[in-house]
Amino acid sequence: MPKNSKMIKKELEDEVIESAKDLLSNEDAADDAFKKSELIVDVQKENHTDAKVSNIKDERRGWNNRLQYILAQIGFSVGLGNVWRFPYLCQKNGGGAYLLPFFILLMIVGVPLFFLELALGQRIRRGSIGVWNYISPKLGGIGFTSCVVSLFVSLYYNVIIGWSVFYFSQSFQFPLPWDNCPMVKNATHSLVEPECEKSSDTTYYWYRKALDISSSISESGGLNWKMAVSLLVAWAMVCFAMIKGIQSSEKIVYFSSLSPYVILICFLVRSLFLEGSIYGIRHMFTPQLEKMLEPQAWREAAVQVFFALDLGFGGVIAFSSYNKRDNNCQFDAVLVPLVNFFTSILATLVVFAVLGFKANIINKKCIEENAIMIQKLLKMGNIPQAIIPPHTKFSTITAEAYHEIYDIIKRVKGEEFPALHLRSCKVEDELNKEAQGIGLAFIAFTEAMTHFPLAPLWSVLFFLMLINLGLSSMFGFIEGVITPVVDSFKVSKELVTVICCLLAFCIGLIFVQRSGNYFVTMFDDYSATLPLLIVVIFENIAVSFVYGTDKFMEDLRDMMGFAPYRYYYYLWKYITPLVLLSLLIISTVNMILSPPGYDAWNKDKASKEFLRYPTWAMVICISLVVLALLPIPAVFIIRCFNLMENSSGNLASMAYKRGRVLKDPVNLEGDDASLIHENSSEMSSPNLGKNIYRKQSGSPMLDTAPNGRYGIGYLMADVADMPDLPESDL
Repeated sequence: MPKNSKMIKKELEDEVIESAKDLLSNEDAADDAFKKSELIVDVQKENHTDAKVSNIKDERRGWNNRLQYILAQIGFSVGLGNVWRFPYLCQKNGGGAYLLPFFILLMIVGVPLFFLELALGQRIRRGSIGVWNYISPKLGGIGFTSCVVSLFVSLYYNVIIGWSVFYFSQSFQFPLPWDNCPMVKNATHSLVEPECEKSSDTTYYWYRKALDISSSISESGGLNWKMAVSLLVAWAMVCFAMIKGIQSSEKIVYFSSLSPYVILICFLVRSLFLEGSIYGIRHMFTPQLEKMLEPQAWREAAVQVFFALDLGFGGVIAFSSYNKRDNNCQFDAVLVPLVNFFTSILATLVVFAVLGFKANIINKKCIEENAIMIQKLLKMGNIPQAIIPPHTKFSTITAEAYHEIYDIIKRVKGEEFPALHLRSCKVEDELNKEAQGIGLAFIAFTEAMTHFPLAPLWSVLFFLMLINLGLSSMFGFIEGVITPVVDSFKVSKELVTVICCLLAFCIGLIFVQRSGNYFVTMFDDYSATLPLLIVVIFENIAVSFVYGTDKFMEDLRDMMGFAPYRYYYYLWKYITPLVLLSLLIISTVNMILSPPGYDAWNKDKASKEFLRYPTWAMVICISLVVLALLPIPAVFIIRCFNLMENSSGNLASMAYKRGRVLKDPVNLEGDDASLIHENSSEMSSPNLGKNIYRKQSGSPMLDTAPNGRYGIGYLMADVADMPDLPESDL
């Protein structure tokens, strides 16, 4: 039976008077408090005569346990880039010498910014739009930009998963379809496909069979139906995994996050037993210290840190928003980046071992071909027989013996040596050849796997790993889009997920044309790098200088129950902003000075050649950057000049006002014991430092906190309407 007002008054008098901060911490202590709550919003009419309270339910299910949350964050940060981009940059920038700048920048840029996003999502319990509206309404465009960039990246990122799905489906064959070059018939006999013979079997399969690539971005060539179906499968997997939000994705997070480590370890053990793998490992840990002093190495290390932790996408904020407010996010902010770093090291060990094995095979073939050439030159008299060591056997010549003969011939022939067209055939030369980005997985790895025993098994495991790595990151990208939309407009999450995935698949068809690979390169270069960097800079500025670093540190102390390390204070306020601004300047200058173009596949030469973007493609490149960044100035102008009304009472207009999560208000009309009363223009905001448990009169409703105690929420008030209102704690 409902309690009468006297009973309520008696219970209220027995309550211990507490501050609002104590109340919030008590509410957060309940296990179920964060899973289902109700947000009380006070909406004012312009004439301030009739005030009403709009009750908007905000049901938000939390993670089942802490392990699922950690695995989800690790799965989001550990992705395809750990397998090919990090090893490529390590190879390009001096091997082990690259690890030091990467680790330093991880500590002074990656960890503090990752901690910042974790703390904001966990405290405010909203997606990126709601979080940045809360921090500063005028900077609310940061959240919209994060959503746009997440959508852009997910469009082409899932295409890469589609490629992996295609290769996975082709791996159940023996021999593997990319094991040998195809044969073509002419009028008299069969010949090896010339394009394949000029390049390699795996390169030919990638460009001609898988992508069926056109010669330029201007030549569409129509849809590649094999890749279109693979893309549909990839988006279907994402949709089914995310349709119930974290309720569904948490069911597969164990598999998608942990299985890649099992497969990587299996690959590492197997690759270490391959002949020549030691060359690759030695090459990785032989630092070229002179490259560490180059600014380019530090710039690329900073960019890799930036992308490795997926900062600015909104996915980190979205995942942490389902967490308990008293979770130790400071520990998470160190754990996840370190796991990411060691995962990159593990993947790089596997990659360099495989590259060493591949380089050794190519080097042996080179020695055999050049040994035959030396024998021909000896018979022709171009090389004197006397200079060749008598014990040499060209049929079983070793690498050491070949290099000895090569050096002798080079010394004896002098200026005539280049005309002999002999190659040095050194493993180091092969390892120094850059296998960039996607080519590392779909060309270098596939070629190495053709020499593995049980090659189809290893191929299945490898591409299954790529699919899992990609999906775990896609969950974060899609969550960064869906969560802010659902939080802002209170629409069905299932409906938003289906519409988002269906729309993304339709747009993604441009990536599965015969020219689609060139559009993937375009989106990768222009839709993410600069916009995300600007987003992260604004995030740092919004918290450190608009909201206030001191206030934010105090909020973290109240939330976690202990003060965070002072180390973060100086990073957020001084060091990280300076590093980010320097990176922005360097990246902008590099983008301006670098010719805008892409590597196109030349069928006749069977090799890549650099082409400039046509005018229409340049318009698309610029539009991608502008569309991604447009919400930041647009929202700033709209809210500075009040160009849109915020009195509709829905979450879209309410999101940037101060609020508090409450549960199940009980309307008791005429009951003077209610703690929540209508908001009016004369009402002041509650002061967090003062006692708020007191009897009120003339209040229409009573609310109960999630832990069963009587509580009060922050009365919603627009900052613009109350200029003297002090900023409240998070």
